Amino acid sequence: MIFKWKREAKGFAAIVTELEGAVAARDGDRTGPAFTALMNSVQSASDAERRLAGPRLAALLPAFPPTGPRPMLAMAAGFCVERGADPVACAEPILGGVHQDLLDALEFARRWTATGATEDELPEPDEKIIDDALPARLGGDVYEATRLALAWCSIEEWQPPALAVLCRSAEVRRRHASAILPACRDLAALERHDLKCLAYALAVLDDEPLVVLHRPTGTGFEVRIGGIGDNFQLHTLLAHVLVGGGHVPGTAPSAESVRLATDPEPAQGSTRTIATGAFELLAPDGGRIWNEGLPDDIPVVEGRRLLVLDEPTYQRSWNADRFFPHLPGTAELTRVLTADETRTWFAHTSPGNEIRRPS
Repeated sequence: MIFKWKREAKGFAAIVTELEGAVAARDGDRTGPAFTALMNSVQSASDAERRLAGPRLAALLPAFPPTGPRPMLAMAAGFCVERGADPVACAEPILGGVHQDLLDALEFARRWTATGATEDELPEPDEKIIDDALPARLGGDVYEATRLALAWCSIEEWQPPALAVLCRSAEVRRRHASAILPACRDLAALERHDLKCLAYALAVLDDEPLVVLHRPTGTGFEVRIGGIGDNFQLHTLLAHVLVGGGHVPGTAPSAESVRLATDPEPAQGSTRTIATGAFELLAPDGGRIWNEGLPDDIPVVEGRRLLVLDEPTYQRSWNADRFFPHLPGTAELTRVLTADETRTWFAHTSPGNEIRRPS
């Protein structure tokens, strides 16, 4: 939930219209009061009003002043998506703003550290850094320096509206995610921003074929996955498909843990359901694929992601709630590989992942 306060809504559609007119006229005297009225009204507007307003608010983002409260406007649009507005119609302006501010934040970091002096360690994202000395330090005029610094300070505020559209539409992820993910990871690597949720959402795989080799039995499978937020969820669904489907030995996950991973309706709050690991997840070279990681971490070999399953080295268990409550995961066994296909795929793995034939 992006907004949690409640205020009386009066003429929400008219407020949106007033903000549109003020922004189109570039009238700052009108824009400020209209924006304030919008933020005071969006929580108490009806869902029907918010469904209509979401795309209109998102469409204002490119024209909204870059040095103004654009992330807050994006939050208002994202909240409307949470309440039923079309995520596809809202996505391009929201994710375009995310992408631009990621790039601007990276440019801020580059300029801030350009001298290489020890005192040029990157600052925390606090608007206190915006002072009279900022233009000289970053280069450019006051407006440009302020814009870059604001991007550095406010990038985390873009996460809720970005997640609102990314977690509600595979089409949105297919259109936009791959272009934004590199900049998100580059900025996160600077260790001044918590962008884990955004990075994970941008890395979600949809309709992705996955070759799965089960080392203890020497069998192979093709599984098609989608909408999976982390490898805890992937682990549960692979165990459901392969163990629950009778293809490999082991203990299948509980029906409730599978439901939590796949149900289109998100759980209402956190649950106490526990999932237990059935496998060790390994890369083709024998390196571990961590449950805390992503399906996107699984290496691509010969055009397919290739995952090796082995006996677990120790018993693991975790809370079965999924990472993204509004994003149900899918895993479908599309076919069992032939013995020849399985041998060919195992040939791409390290010696430690050779086929162990059953006795």
